[in-house]
Amino acid sequence: MSAETQRPETKPRMQEPRKQSLLARLPVVHQLRQSVGLQRGMLIAGLIITAVYVISAVFAQWIAPYGFAQLRNASGPFGSQQPPSPSHIWGTTVGGYDVFSRVIWGAQTALEVMVVAIILSIFIGVFLGLMSGYLGGWLDRILVVIADAIYAFPSLLLAIVMSIVISGGQSSLWGGIFAAAISITVVYIPQYFRVIRSEAVRIKNEAFVESAMVIGASTPRIMFRHVLRNSTRTLPLIFTLNASEAVLTLAGLGFLGFGIEPTAAAEWGYDLNKSLSDVTSGIWWTAIFPGLAIVLSVLGVTLVGESLNDLADPRLRGRRAVAAAPVAAASDSEPVDVAPVAAKSGDSQ
Repeated sequence: MSAETQRPETKPRMQEPRKQSLLARLPVVHQLRQSVGLQRGMLIAGLIITAVYVISAVFAQWIAPYGFAQLRNASGPFGSQQPPSPSHIWGTTVGGYDVFSRVIWGAQTALEVMVVAIILSIFIGVFLGLMSGYLGGWLDRILVVIADAIYAFPSLLLAIVMSIVISGGQSSLWGGIFAAAISITVVYIPQYFRVIRSEAVRIKNEAFVESAMVIGASTPRIMFRHVLRNSTRTLPLIFTLNASEAVLTLAGLGFLGFGIEPTAAAEWGYDLNKSLSDVTSGIWWTAIFPGLAIVLSVLGVTLVGESLNDLADPRLRGRRAVAAAPVAAASDSEPVDVAPVAAKSGDSQ
């Protein structure tokens, strides 16, 4: 027997799956790679609008030509209800403020209120939902009743009441921001509470949780290391949807006169309220730009949230992927000649 025949045959190695980079595994980037067709277009449009909104808010002091409460410059007073011009590209308000500057500074105020409100809502709602879902008993019943009562109450009316109680009629910069944020927080806590509680009730009966109990793990360790880590998958979706609702709630508070004073910070709802009388006089620039700012910011965040919600559902993701598959792939395959097969079957009979 020759040496070649004695040599064992080498089996081809299975190619290991290629590990994705850290950038590809980031939440929004990962969903963007999964999206197809119209879904990808909606997600990209939402990301672009949201990015413009966030950039305007972060760099407001460099983008806005004037301060949010500035009424004059070296040339003198701005003037009231001035039409768009090179010195005031979006005109001035009835109070003499520059509209473009107020809209840019209003983005910063809305972003600050949104971030504070969402962070407080997540921490409080997640903690209470985790305690209620895992521990159960009388604590669960009390928290569920309170959350249902708050959830059934009209959200805007509840925000108005909480804003009056917290601010006490004083609307300083951070006082007004925290008053609006806390009033919005009270509205959103029941939503996070319900989601985390339902996930905690489901996960606490899983095998890995029971195994942790058997080996003697403490209750806080099980709650925060095992249950919490597996019950927060839907939080990014709720975060994006509640962020748009926070902008609307803040604008509603300002429109009704319970928001932040114009000398403390710029706020879109307040500017929109003061421009109501201008619309009947044909002065359109004082109302259209704050209104568009509210609509576009809410639209951008909502598009991102809805796209992430669709991508989180495997059924919707699979349907859209199949729908977006190119039809040309079927034409690239070799054609099947049906006639000879039919003839052969007839001969065999």
